[in-house]
Amino acid sequence: MAKLTVEDLPLEGKKVLMRVDFNVPIKDGVVGDDNRIVAALPTIKYVIDHGGRAILFSHLGRIKKEEDKPGLSLRPVAERLSNLLNKPVTFVPVTEGKQLEDAIDNMKNGDVLLVQNTRYEDVKDGEYVKRESGNDPELGKYWASLGDVFVNDAFGTAHRKHASNVGIATNMPGKAAAGYLMEKEIKFLGDAVDNPERPFVAILGGAKVSDKIGVIDNLLDKADKIIIGGGMAYTFYAAKGIKVGNSLVEKDKIDVAKQILDKAGDKLVLPIDNVVADKFNNDADTKVVEGDIDDGWMALDIGPKSVEEFKNVLKDAKTVVWNGPMGVFEMPNFAKGTLEIGKFLGTLTDATTIVGGGDSTAAVKELGVADKLTHISTGGGASLTYLEGNELPGITAISDK
Repeated sequence: MAKLTVEDLPLEGKKVLMRVDFNVPIKDGVVGDDNRIVAALPTIKYVIDHGGRAILFSHLGRIKKEEDKPGLSLRPVAERLSNLLNKPVTFVPVTEGKQLEDAIDNMKNGDVLLVQNTRYEDVKDGEYVKRESGNDPELGKYWASLGDVFVNDAFGTAHRKHASNVGIATNMPGKAAAGYLMEKEIKFLGDAVDNPERPFVAILGGAKVSDKIGVIDNLLDKADKIIIGGGMAYTFYAAKGIKVGNSLVEKDKIDVAKQILDKAGDKLVLPIDNVVADKFNNDADTKVVEGDIDDGWMALDIGPKSVEEFKNVLKDAKTVVWNGPMGVFEMPNFAKGTLEIGKFLGTLTDATTIVGGGDSTAAVKELGVADKLTHISTGGGASLTYLEGNELPGITAISDK
């Protein structure tokens, strides 16, 4: 990799600032899903095992007013991290000032400290000032002054230009490195997009074409096939003159869909049948239809023939990137298409299989096939930005080797 990694940094006795992604669900003061905390453990352990003093920064949720702060404290995360590391984690309930500085000065080699939610800085004196999420230069400079080196292991925020990633890195030239998780994301997504083993198949789902136009456009030049599922398929149906009934369609994107279809030729693979419902409800009346969808009915999942067609496209693939569900995954009666595709990906033992995006990731975990896939991306928005071929500021700011 052309960027510095954590193994390139001197760590013994150093104050190691680390940007991690601990944006996890918390209910009644308890962490629900700790996957993102677990994902950061290898880098944290490497730092403390090599005599570094790990000073962790993360955001949690969005803070737009003072009343948001109490419910978005990282204290429960510090407790969960302490359990996972089997050692004390010092939690500092502020993001700047003497209390934080003294706590850092009192650290010994191998200690771990977690700073309060970086987005507390977005509200000052009751005003929404966006110091963290707006990459306030003074804040980035201040946080950088607290340490000797910087490790960015938060791929989930790499598409954002924040004070806690880009701000710190910019103020530590030659001392900003990627952690193991960041390095892994760059390797797998970078290789998949820029140097894939072929055939390379992309599976794109989700509700809106507008969310994925950039991805489709970029991948048309790189992928051998692009499978389209989810609500956005019906904007393409409309572009082809297929009746869509009450299905989700972005009318202002039909012309864009036509241009994509013209450019794609046979590269774009659309559903050939759909599970349609008479209302947007898990308990709606349903039927499977091919072709036109009647008025009063809406497509909420791909049908069995589409599942088989998509499997047929995937069976010989050597690289697969999947982002987005095939139907309304949150309703059990319309999750089958997504789950079937996830299950099939688990059988592709000779392929590099990469999954990103909340629903796709949830599907492979629900099926128990996550460990059979090559890589599950920790950042939905960041992986989409990468697949669009766009620069990720959080990665750009890491020092070159």
